[in-house]
Amino acid sequence: MLNVYTDTSVIGGCFDQEFQVHSNALFDEFRTGIKKLMLSDLVMMELKPAGAEVKAKLAEIPKRFKVKVKGHVKAMKLADTYIAAGALSDNSYNDALHIALATLHGADVLASWNFKHIVNLDRIKLYNSINLQMGYRQIEIRTPREILKPYDHEKKKKI
Repeated sequence: MLNVYTDTSVIGGCFDQEFQVHSNALFDEFRTGIKKLMLSDLVMMELKPAGAEVKAKLAEIPKRFKVKVKGHVKAMKLADTYIAAGALSDNSYNDALHIALATLHGADVLASWNFKHIVNLDRIKLYNSINLQMGYRQIEIRTPREILKPYDHEKKKKI
């Protein structure tokens, strides 16, 4: 079972016309236990101002298919290193922290719709180069669409 660190953009994507099909499909896989949702305290903080529908979306996932991720000093140091190396600017600290948390908590993949700062090939190479230099593993970063189980749209069933 894949452990998927999900950033705030994916949760919000469940209610955004452009991203809702694949975001909701990923949440279906969390709800049924095909994958586990890694949910950080950072995501929960970012969602505080969100509406009730967003919070209800998280409540749909059974606790046994959720993994709580707590921030810690190591993650903050790794996020600072991404910024110091020029992978991101100071203004994108939370994005750097999402990547650090996913890396340090052993996520199989980080799911995001943030193409500017997170799901960006050049930046992913930098994050992983820094991870290796610091003795950490590489992190897979993908959109929900890339993480979903294959689906045969003609037969409307999973392959």
